[in-house]
Amino acid sequence: MTVQSFDVAVLGAGLAGRLSAWQLVRAGLRVALVERAGPDGAGSAAHVAAAMLAPLAESAIAERRIVELGIASVDLWRGWLAELPEPVFFQEGGTLVVWHARDRGEMSLFASRVRAVAPPALVAERMRALDGDGVAALEPALAGRFPQGLLLAGEGQLDNRGTLRALLSCAVASGVHCVWEAGEVEAQDLPALGIRARVVLDCRGLGARAAWPAQAAARGTIPGLRGLRGEVVRVHAPEVKLQRPVRLLHPRYPIYIAPKPGDLYVIGATEIESDDDSPMSVRSALELLSAAYSLHPAFGEARVLELNVQRRPTRPDHLPAIRVDQHARIVRLNGLYRHGFLIAPAVTEAACEVVRALLDGDPAAHAVPAALRWPGMIGPALDTVAGGSPVLH
Repeated sequence: MTVQSFDVAVLGAGLAGRLSAWQLVRAGLRVALVERAGPDGAGSAAHVAAAMLAPLAESAIAERRIVELGIASVDLWRGWLAELPEPVFFQEGGTLVVWHARDRGEMSLFASRVRAVAPPALVAERMRALDGDGVAALEPALAGRFPQGLLLAGEGQLDNRGTLRALLSCAVASGVHCVWEAGEVEAQDLPALGIRARVVLDCRGLGARAAWPAQAAARGTIPGLRGLRGEVVRVHAPEVKLQRPVRLLHPRYPIYIAPKPGDLYVIGATEIESDDDSPMSVRSALELLSAAYSLHPAFGEARVLELNVQRRPTRPDHLPAIRVDQHARIVRLNGLYRHGFLIAPAVTEAACEVVRALLDGDPAAHAVPAALRWPGMIGPALDTVAGGSPVLH
């Protein structure tokens, strides 16, 4: 087999891998993209995600760094999508938050969490209380159904599968060399695929679990990387006519309903503390579909197209991380959790900055300027413990 030389080999062609490959080839680098499965991205969490760009809404269940990464990423998405060779559905019409009368207390809790986590100036600018007429003006389909609501202005969403297709199309057109159906590949396996790379960028998500080993804790062992189950329903509901993502507050979990082109709706919740990827249970399907029906009865006539399950790669602190092994010349990006589309642009931008620093021979690539905005996200892959033994983290 003829071995080709590249500046960077990107492992994993999910959202992070495709974004990274595209950025790196645009920077004039020779890039190979290696994926264990096929080019449709069906095995990635991004393939079934709702792809909402909602930093304020997420601040109710996430920490400040996620909000900041999300704000930066929405700005990046706005510019990057305009450069892709094919149009991708993208809107910034805000997020509408509503609740049934029995769940009124959830609104106060939601608003309090948003104010506690998000930047105060952003909350003052974008979070607006609505009465029934305000809800109806934003979403005529919900007229008379909710006497109150909240608008989180400026939030957006995009078409997840369209984005994956467009990113790959643009990357290939720009010269990215793709290897599909490669199976489970580590950096040392690349020569067998005909690839020699100066730096490897590992974006494999849960496929890289072995590179993020467990950590000892007072009450046992904490996995360095684990999967958190998410469940999503896709339906076709031409009679509903929502214009923006809607979050329905609920005591057990917030339900989101995201409208997509062609009268499609993605319905999901937060996550289930499980690494199980078996098919969706009847109970979950009933809960998600019942919540949609309670939002608008026309969902009762919707056609169920898909019942999807995904596992999101999650670190113990639920924050993304970039780890740099300068000796092996490997950069590892992981832990996007449930915030993939929301934060991937800012996180991959930082990872690509690290890759370029390694290529330039930077002796402290993990300390590149991109790390200064979010201290701690980028760090060396190797530390030592008592006795001098190296440990990955």
